[in-house]
Amino acid sequence: MKRQETSLIKGNLLRQALGQSFKKLHPKIMFRNPVMFTVEIGTVIMVFVTLFSLFHQRSQGVFGYNLAVTTILFITLLFANFAEAIAEARGKAQADSLRKTREDTPARLENGKIVSSSQLKKGDVFICEAGDIIPSDGEIIEGIATIDESAITGESAPVVREAGGDKSSVTGGTTVLSDKIKVVVTAQPGESFLDKMIALVEGASRQKTPNEIALTILLAGFTLVFIIVTVTLKSFAGYAHSPITIASYISLFVCLIPTTIGGLLSAIGIAGMDRALRANVITKSGKAVETAGDIDVLLLDKTGTITIGNRKATRFYPLDKSDGTGFIQKCLLSSLADETPEGKSIVELANKNSATIPVGFDRRNAQMVKFSAETRSSGINYHDTRIRKGSVDAIKTLCEKAGNHFPAEIKELADKISLNGGTPLVVEENEQICGVVELQDIIKPGIRERFERLRRMGIKTVMVTGDNPLTAKYIADKAGVDDFIAEARPEDKLSYIKKEQAEGRLVAMMGDGTNDAPALAQADVGVAMNSGTQAAKEAGNMVDLDNDPTKLIEVVEIGKQLLMTRGSLTTFSIANDVAKYFAIIPALFIVTIPSLQSLNIMHLHSPGSAILSAVIFNALIIPMLIPLALKGVKYKPVGASALLRRNLFIYGLGGIIIPFIGIKLIDLVVSFFL
Repeated sequence: MKRQETSLIKGNLLRQALGQSFKKLHPKIMFRNPVMFTVEIGTVIMVFVTLFSLFHQRSQGVFGYNLAVTTILFITLLFANFAEAIAEARGKAQADSLRKTREDTPARLENGKIVSSSQLKKGDVFICEAGDIIPSDGEIIEGIATIDESAITGESAPVVREAGGDKSSVTGGTTVLSDKIKVVVTAQPGESFLDKMIALVEGASRQKTPNEIALTILLAGFTLVFIIVTVTLKSFAGYAHSPITIASYISLFVCLIPTTIGGLLSAIGIAGMDRALRANVITKSGKAVETAGDIDVLLLDKTGTITIGNRKATRFYPLDKSDGTGFIQKCLLSSLADETPEGKSIVELANKNSATIPVGFDRRNAQMVKFSAETRSSGINYHDTRIRKGSVDAIKTLCEKAGNHFPAEIKELADKISLNGGTPLVVEENEQICGVVELQDIIKPGIRERFERLRRMGIKTVMVTGDNPLTAKYIADKAGVDDFIAEARPEDKLSYIKKEQAEGRLVAMMGDGTNDAPALAQADVGVAMNSGTQAAKEAGNMVDLDNDPTKLIEVVEIGKQLLMTRGSLTTFSIANDVAKYFAIIPALFIVTIPSLQSLNIMHLHSPGSAILSAVIFNALIIPMLIPLALKGVKYKPVGASALLRRNLFIYGLGGIIIPFIGIKLIDLVVSFFL
């Protein structure tokens, strides 16, 4: 069950944000936002002008009017800070909910000693049984258990974690529901995965993305241009013999610069990270969310992402059909101490087939041969018997080196299993082929439809797997991915990503294993599964708490939504300036230059009411757009040209019409007091 959606802005968040709005008035903080920093400078100037007008009313206007302008400018600053503060407060609220899972819990060490979780050090080994809260992040080194991760993920369904695979990672604060596990601590106190995530989601250290920096520079450029325009306007006013006060100049400047997007820019970026978190994806930077909106290629690890999980043994194929029981017995012996999920599934299937251990077999005298990447096989040695199971090529090489023949029917059977999406494991005894074990992957339901959605977004999907090409092709076709990389090693994934990036494409990688870590680190967007290893989670710049391989669809939509929201509000802000221009400029000179009456299309009451109405509207529009900045513009998979037309029609045209209506209505109210 998904984490429940909360209301957009809660009362307690409003109180926190209001306090932060005043703290953010500090010049060192305001300086990071050039647009609003100039507004702050203008506000400070107006404070002095207001005080001056208290004693010299004729030269710089009436004290009450200047006080009203100063107050509105100050409120504009507060509203801009409030937008950023409310976004940060939402992130901190999410962090607080995660922090509750980090309460100090007892940890039982393998020597039986009970210590506090805060005393655990990296490398310590603790034991958890049913009902225990896992005290720290770690990797299971022995056992298997079902874990309740709802405190972190919001999912009520328990998950299985076991030693020896890519699902061996456990997170501090989760609860063991069954069985018993032995775990080695992988993080120092205060440096756990969850501790780091809490710091990240608070949004305090969020850095601006390249696109956001470019937009900031653009807005700063607009601001500089309007500084020049406002300053040079004084010469024009002198020529026209129009007495214009400092309050009018500052009001004109504040209304013409893009204060709307300037006040909402930071809130939009922080809200993007918050929306990702509400989709159960923790992001390590706003840049990762934004980049996700422009992804061209997605690499997915097969096991645990495209498939439900580990391969399971489904059938035994003895070479000598008259000795089926003996063959299953050999498979059982070779997997007795095999801690891999595949090995355990062979034992389980053998037991279902009523296989038994040979009479006289003593496990203490047997030597278990663990799987290695070099031999690509595992097995057992006892007395004069050597049993190995492994890939077709590995076992074939082993037998042929001993001078034995590799049966053609075994090769044909292995190819047939691969064509049907299975993985063949060939079993031999004393370098003589005995038969084949079939392993099958189970593809996650509904995944083909979700890949189709990615394709419509223009994203190419590539499956990476260590399987042979035949098996890889079957799974790729069945899952609906565009391409695949078979028999992939970590360096192969890394090379593929670098090649795509060299050709100018943005690449996303999803994975859960330690072998995925290099690729996750190299990718522009690296999404690690929360069920994966610590190395994978450290390497990626996002962590999916739901362990859903197609979660990137939501991440991409959130990224595109962030970009669309920023673009839409920028269009709205610039369009606003047009309306405010027609409100203020004619009003300033209409008395001395009557021919400007044709530009006074709003027919505002007076120059004073026109300026005051425009400044009030300029302040009010920021809080009115805060919900849109936090929620984001609704994403629709449309092309760039269609998106541009949509923005110009809705936010461009709307940005012109709304200020005309708003300023006129405010003028009708203000005129009663002037």
